[in-house]
Amino acid sequence: MKIIDTYPAISAVYEGTAFSFEKWKTYIDSTLPGASSLFVSDVKKCLETGEVSWEKDYLPVLNAVALNVELREKAYDSFCRATENLERTIYDRFGKNLDVDIIFYLGLCNGAGWVTQYHGRTSIFLGIEKILELNWCGIDDMRGLIYHELGHVYQGQYGILERTFDNNTDSFLWQLFTEGVAMYFEQTLVGDPNYYHQDRDDWKKWCDDHFEEIKEDFGRDLKTMTFSNQCYFGDWVKYKGRGDVGYYLGCQFVRYILSWYKFDETICFDIDRVTQLYQQFNSIDRSFSLESTCCANRRS
Repeated sequence: MKIIDTYPAISAVYEGTAFSFEKWKTYIDSTLPGASSLFVSDVKKCLETGEVSWEKDYLPVLNAVALNVELREKAYDSFCRATENLERTIYDRFGKNLDVDIIFYLGLCNGAGWVTQYHGRTSIFLGIEKILELNWCGIDDMRGLIYHELGHVYQGQYGILERTFDNNTDSFLWQLFTEGVAMYFEQTLVGDPNYYHQDRDDWKKWCDDHFEEIKEDFGRDLKTMTFSNQCYFGDWVKYKGRGDVGYYLGCQFVRYILSWYKFDETICFDIDRVTQLYQQFNSIDRSFSLESTCCANRRS
């Protein structure tokens, strides 16, 4: 595991408190060579949906990094603390090491956490601008964020994470599954099966109270879900006024699976097995106890 910290170079991106794209590109190309095209293409994909604009949705978030010095320093301190003894924490819980680079940087609102390949290495990009926007600056939130992304890395290195599908139904069902795996990994490292770093303003209680409704709506929407109309994954979309509901549902789904299978077995499932288990999960009624999903790994 390698920690890459570009924080000291971030201030050079701004003209006073105004974000400069050209200065950002110089900063990225000098600290993370070749990464700029990765981030720019992601922005273009979002802009093409017509749901967001550069001036209204991106620039205010980027400018806030220069304006909120105290919050920025808090996020950076949390990052440094959260990455201390991280390898040991993972090994103590899962008995395995991860080969990954964790990169703290200023992006283009590509996400607070993003797992991808960079220079042939599995990398976790942590975007300070999104971390500030979501107010995930404290140590608990930072740990939750990093742990979640490490869950994706664990599945990629000890199971199967990336799969290619020719239809959106399989793609979004797979996303539900992989986000659930990452949520379980995050909760295990935290040591709390009810932990969600999204839990503000009774978010989890609301999700628990609407579990059946969320499950039913996701199952119905799955047939017509696209990147543009889905409302379950990503902070830019809302399900009935609540964000990140897909992560909650995914975690409940994976904990249902873990009632019967071990974690390292689960992360190797293919889409056919996931589909079969999802159909079983989707058919359970309210008598299925959410608390029972916390009793994982029953199968010996």
